[in-house]
Amino acid sequence: MLVVAAVVVVGAFMSILDTTIVNVALDTLSRDLDASLDDVQWVATGYLLALAVVIPLTGWTAERFGARRVWLVSVALFVSGSVLCGLAWDLGSLIVFRVLQGLGGGMVMPIGMILITQAAGPQRVGRVMSIIGVPMLLGPVLGPVLGGLIVDHMSWRWIFFVNVPVGLVGIAMGLRWLPRVNPSDHPGRLDWRGFALLSPGLGLTVFGLAETSTHAGLGATSAWLPLVAGLGLVAAFVVHSLRAPRPLIDVRLFRNVAFSSAAVTVLLFGIAFFGSMLLLPLLFQIARGQSALQAGLLMAPQGLGAALVMPPVGRLTDRIGGGRVTLAGLALMIAATIPLALITPGTPDWLIVVVLFIRGIALGASMMPTMAAAYAALELSAIPRATSALNVIQRVGGSIGTAVLAVVLSSEIRQEIPAVGAAGIEGAQTVPPVARARLAEPLTAAFAHTFWWTVALTAVAVIPAFVLYRTTPRRTPARPASRVATEP
Repeated sequence: MLVVAAVVVVGAFMSILDTTIVNVALDTLSRDLDASLDDVQWVATGYLLALAVVIPLTGWTAERFGARRVWLVSVALFVSGSVLCGLAWDLGSLIVFRVLQGLGGGMVMPIGMILITQAAGPQRVGRVMSIIGVPMLLGPVLGPVLGGLIVDHMSWRWIFFVNVPVGLVGIAMGLRWLPRVNPSDHPGRLDWRGFALLSPGLGLTVFGLAETSTHAGLGATSAWLPLVAGLGLVAAFVVHSLRAPRPLIDVRLFRNVAFSSAAVTVLLFGIAFFGSMLLLPLLFQIARGQSALQAGLLMAPQGLGAALVMPPVGRLTDRIGGGRVTLAGLALMIAATIPLALITPGTPDWLIVVVLFIRGIALGASMMPTMAAAYAALELSAIPRATSALNVIQRVGGSIGTAVLAVVLSSEIRQEIPAVGAAGIEGAQTVPPVARARLAEPLTAAFAHTFWWTVALTAVAVIPAFVLYRTTPRRTPARPASRVATEP
């Protein structure tokens, strides 16, 4: 199991790191490619849209072709897209190649989760989730650091080329060590109608939320129109899934109370967590005048805390159940976020670092135990399509959190500093350093007020987590692992 987990972690870390590392380079890309920042934003948005479109296919492709084969092809596609991105000759070609890269990257993480969950069996699912959770939480922390180093000292092309050696190592390890899990005997035909509803529905929803964040609200047609259309398509998919014999994602899984409460916890916690991951680097850079590299280094203790606590949390989850661990993690998360909502310009960096380290411990004790509890509630045959559902929920939750807290922060900045006008976050980013020093107090207050939203969102996640606690057993029942081919 540990060898399989090591292989999967290499691929997961590569794809998650790339999601955050590119954001640091958008300013540089704008200058070097002679394009506006709004146009360059499509380098990030195109990748996210590709992820949203391809994730629903995860379950069916794993059943139809085997998880090992799909994982290897996904990593190869991601590496090929990375090479092409590094060789892009203009903004248009870079966006196209980023979409190609996203089509591979979207499946790397969920297929990896299927592989190690099937290899370990439900009785060790807590330890499995603790392993796969390390790159999920370290990626957003290390991405800005590595991105800042590359942008400061190398060509922007290396933010893509850096994926190539990691991906090739992952492919070599996968060919050597990933188990040959047999495809399902009865995978069924691809649910084309469901795919035609869900994938564009998710893509439009993610795009609408991104535009909501960009325009600081739903006022722009480019924000509310795709959002409404996307939600309508997703709703139509839900109706279709309830009637179809083999839907792309089986929403009937949500009739399982433990699974549905875990899924709602994942959604709400994703909103709070990914939203706060937008706030933290902006707090350091806008309100405290630090560089992107400094911001990344200050955030590193959060990832370190999560990485240190995950192994023992995984063992504890298998011993007492994910619901109990999740409740404790959420309580600690609320306690560790309140100091950020009380931050002032005089708050020392060392105190913020300590708070973020504790917050990292809470992250490690919240997100992955919830996922483990969701898997423990299902039969092994349901894991591939359940993985698709959970990854869709997590992706949408992250998009909602980023959009909502970006809108809230923009509103708070306008209230605290009316001089920025309608510009909000963008206006605060363009404030000269001398003026920023004078505006430190209202800028910090805007972030502090926004962090109260994160506290509230995390508190709301306690409700489904309590249901999860009440419906999950103290021990994960032992069930046989999946069929693994014995031939070399």
